Amino acid sequence: MKLLNAILIGLKDIWAHKFRSLLTMMGIVLGVASLVAMAAIVKGMENGMKESMVAMGGADKVRISDEDVPLYQRHLEDQSPGKTMRDVFALQQNASLVELISPQMRVDNDRASRGGKTVFPMETVGVLPAALEMDLFDIAHGRHFTDLDQELASSVCVIGTGIRDELFGSPEETGEEIIPLGEIIHINSQPFTIVGMFKHYESEQTRKLRELAKKEAAAKKDQGTVQRRTGWGGRRWDAFSRKNNTIHLPLNTVWVKFRAGGTARNPVPDPRLDDIDIRVKDFERMDEALQQVQNVLMLTHNGIQDFELDTQEDRLADINKRIDNARMSGGIIAALSLIVGGIGIMNIMLASINERIREIGTCKALGATGIDIFAQILVESVSLALLGAVLGLIATFGLVEVISLLSPTANSPVITRTPMLLAVAFSFLVGVVAGFLPALRAARLNPIQALRYE
Repeated sequence: MKLLNAILIGLKDIWAHKFRSLLTMMGIVLGVASLVAMAAIVKGMENGMKESMVAMGGADKVRISDEDVPLYQRHLEDQSPGKTMRDVFALQQNASLVELISPQMRVDNDRASRGGKTVFPMETVGVLPAALEMDLFDIAHGRHFTDLDQELASSVCVIGTGIRDELFGSPEETGEEIIPLGEIIHINSQPFTIVGMFKHYESEQTRKLRELAKKEAAAKKDQGTVQRRTGWGGRRWDAFSRKNNTIHLPLNTVWVKFRAGGTARNPVPDPRLDDIDIRVKDFERMDEALQQVQNVLMLTHNGIQDFELDTQEDRLADINKRIDNARMSGGIIAALSLIVGGIGIMNIMLASINERIREIGTCKALGATGIDIFAQILVESVSLALLGAVLGLIATFGLVEVISLLSPTANSPVITRTPMLLAVAFSFLVGVVAGFLPALRAARLNPIQALRYE
C-alpha cells in the first residue's frame, strides 16, 4: 500500500505541475522516440536489403567481378584479357562443381524509344537463356531467346513491365494490361522486336501498399472524386525495380550490334563481358567450387589475378555489418538523448525538493521515515521517466508514418517489440538514477531545520 500511495502522490504532484513536468519529460520522449524509430528504420533497411539479395539469385550465386591487377603483377597489366567468353567455355568444360553459368554484356548509354516516347532502362543486357534461372526471372508472356536467336544475332528482346509502362502505357493509364508482343522498339536507334515480357516484380510491402491504394482509389471513384494513380510500385532503386526496368537481348546480338564496331568511349571492338554469374551445384562444397573456379580462371587470364569472386555470403556479411553499425550509431544517439532527459529529471527533482522542504519536514514530524520520503521522491522520478517513455512510444508511431512516406517502400520502417521494451527499460533505469540523489537528499533532511526553512 505504501508503494501505491507513493505512486499516487507522485502522479498528483506531476499533474499539479503539468507544463513543467511535460518539459521535464521531453528529453525522455525524444530519446525513446529516436531509439525506437532508429531501430525501425534499421529493421526496414535490413528487410529490404535481404529481400533484394534473395530476388537477385539466392545464396548459391557467385559473381565474377573485375579487380585491379595486384602490385606485383602491375607490369603484366597490358596482358590482362578481362572477362570473355573464353572464361565461360573453360568453366563449362573444366569446373565440374559449377551448375550454371550466365555471362552478360551490357549496352552502354542505353535508351529505348517508341513513337516519341523514350525510357532509360536500368539495365539493357545481352544474356544467354541461363540468365532466367540465374537471376530468377519468369516470363509472363511470350518467350525468351532460342539458340537460333543467339546464333543469328536476331534483333529480338524481352522487356520488363516498367519498360512496357513507359513506352506503351501502364494498366492504370489504359484500363487494361497491354501485352506488346510483336511490337518494335528502338534501342540506341536499333530496331528490336519484343518476343517476351517478364512478370511484374515487387516486394511484399509494395504489394500491400499497391492493393491498399487501389481500394482507396476505388472508394474515391465511387464517391465521384478523381481517381489517383495507384501504380505498380513505381521506379524504385531496388532489386525488384531493376528487374522491372530491364531489357534482355541475345548476347551475340549485343556483340554484333553494339560492341564489334567499338563504342563512343572505346572505338575498338570490345569482346569483354561485364559480368559472369555462376551457381554451384552443392552449397556445402562452396569453398571447393570457388577454388576450382579460381584455378580455371587463372589459366584463362594468363596467370593474372584481375578478377574477384563475390559470393552472396560476402554480401550478407556486409549487410549485417552495415546493420550492426547503424544500430550502434542509432543506439548511442538515443542513449545520449535519454541521459540528457535524465539530467533534466534530476534537475527538476532537486528544484522540487527545495520547494517542498517544509512539506517534507511536516511529513517527518508526523511520523514519516527517511525511507518513506526516499521512496516517494524516487517513485516520482521514475513516474516522470516512464510517462515520458509512453509518450515517446506514441510519438514513434507518428514519426515512423512520416518516415514511411519519405523512404523507399522496400525500406519502410518496421517497429519491433524488442527496441520498445529496451527503451522503456532504459527509461526506468534513467528515472532511478536521476531520482536517487534528490531522493537521498530529501530523506536526509532534518525535520526541525526543514520546518524552520523559509
